[in-house]
Amino acid sequence: MKKAERANLSQLIESMGFADWAWIEPKDIQVAQWVRLKCMFGCREYGRNASCPPNLPSVEECRQAIGEYRSAAILHFPKKLAKPEDRHDWSKEVNARLLELEKAVFLAGYYKAFLLAMDSCALCGTCAGERTACKNPRAARPSPEAMGVDVFATARAAGFPIKVLRDTKQEMNRYAILLIE
Repeated sequence: MKKAERANLSQLIESMGFADWAWIEPKDIQVAQWVRLKCMFGCREYGRNASCPPNLPSVEECRQAIGEYRSAAILHFPKKLAKPEDRHDWSKEVNARLLELEKAVFLAGYYKAFLLAMDSCALCGTCAGERTACKNPRAARPSPEAMGVDVFATARAAGFPIKVLRDTKQEMNRYAILLIE
């Protein structure tokens, strides 16, 4: 991506209220099969969310799709919550803002813009559970983890903080990735 394009997109991202982010190369986004295993054996959304596995391409197809992009932005969202269940409302709000960013980048002429949301999709009170039955197919987006992205390795390589949390009172470091043509 040309320097002027990056400058214009940087200004757009920041004008939409996103301050803690960085450019990364899609080749530096770490995609691994073990991440999908963690989805399968540890996430309550597996098989229940239309934007989560097994409703997504294989890990290899995800790796290939990410590799078709020229640039990406990783966006950092630190948050400390009083109650762990408050995460869902916060995530829903942040993901809505991120979707507006994806739309703005698309309308700026980057027709391949695609968001990997900060958390699993929570647009509906109850998920249909399958992509073909999704009530919001134009707005539902997978998380980086659902696409097989090793968020720990990717965030650390970009210079961002991330660690395993030992309890719910610790500050979370959540990440979204915006893939750009």
